[in-house]
Amino acid sequence: MPGTVLVTGGSGYIAGFLIRQLLAEGWRVHATLRDPAKESALRPMLGGTAETLRFFPVDLLSDHGWVEALAGCSHVAHVASPFTLEPPRNDEDLIRPACEGVLRALRFARDAGVVRFVQTSSVAAIAYGHGKGWHLFTEETWSDLEGEDVNAYVRSKTLAEWAAREWMAREGGQLEFVSINPCAVLGPVWSADFSPSIEVVRQLLAGRLPGCPDIGFGIVDVRDVADLHVRALTAPGIAGQRFIASGRFLKMVDVARILKKTMPDEARKVSARRLPDWLVRLAGVFSPMIRQVTGELGNIRGTDASRARTVLGWEARPVEQTIVDCAKSLIACGIVRV
Repeated sequence: MPGTVLVTGGSGYIAGFLIRQLLAEGWRVHATLRDPAKESALRPMLGGTAETLRFFPVDLLSDHGWVEALAGCSHVAHVASPFTLEPPRNDEDLIRPACEGVLRALRFARDAGVVRFVQTSSVAAIAYGHGKGWHLFTEETWSDLEGEDVNAYVRSKTLAEWAAREWMAREGGQLEFVSINPCAVLGPVWSADFSPSIEVVRQLLAGRLPGCPDIGFGIVDVRDVADLHVRALTAPGIAGQRFIASGRFLKMVDVARILKKTMPDEARKVSARRLPDWLVRLAGVFSPMIRQVTGELGNIRGTDASRARTVLGWEARPVEQTIVDCAKSLIACGIVRV
């Protein structure tokens, strides 16, 4: 029977869909918020009642509030972790809260008698630092932080999962640990507070990209990521495992073509022409955000999600549906005007 689960980062994109599914399946949910003022806007979107969904002011870098948030909880989904489109001035701005946050959550979860702890990691902890070209990655691989294509976000996710697993080996006791490693998370949005991954679709729709650089990413639907978390919370015999959450790998030009084919009127501003690599590199001289992706030019980072399918019975919906649902919701919410 469902129990009570703590979901950290309760105002986040993945966390929102996870909370809604947990409530629908009969769980009681405690959710952490760094900014308690967001609660009034979140409740109408997430559902639940004052009894089934409770919010707690908690910060990843403080011990305050964790005991209260975990009171009565049997499970934890640790979703909270910083992610920004612009590169941070200091890598530690991402690394410190990611690492300290997961270790703090683990320590308080163990002390509260939690049974299962599921960390939202990332394929960023798997698929980077391995050189250019074509790769197919599984859960057995870790990102090589000495690689040339490693940025602050990759470091933060890799180091945070490493830190969690090392802590579990030393101090975890009876607590069970599982990680979920999603690729680029797209799908429907219900407000302007969404995953930075969705900027690709938003900027294509808005006509802000004159073309598509030769970069790509695996795509997974936010609803499927939430579902995989729920499965990982309760499935027996999976302690210590990692589960990649990924659908097909697509180049950005493939995303543009899907939009133009399936919703031609709304996607009339979308450019599906390829940008030459030299032009992207030139733009990277002037834009730190573009400079972050120049190392991705020409790369294909395939990811194998067969473990999630085989062990947990998980299935990812078609990426075309994910992309179109994402685009339509951006328009419906007024985030993009076409």
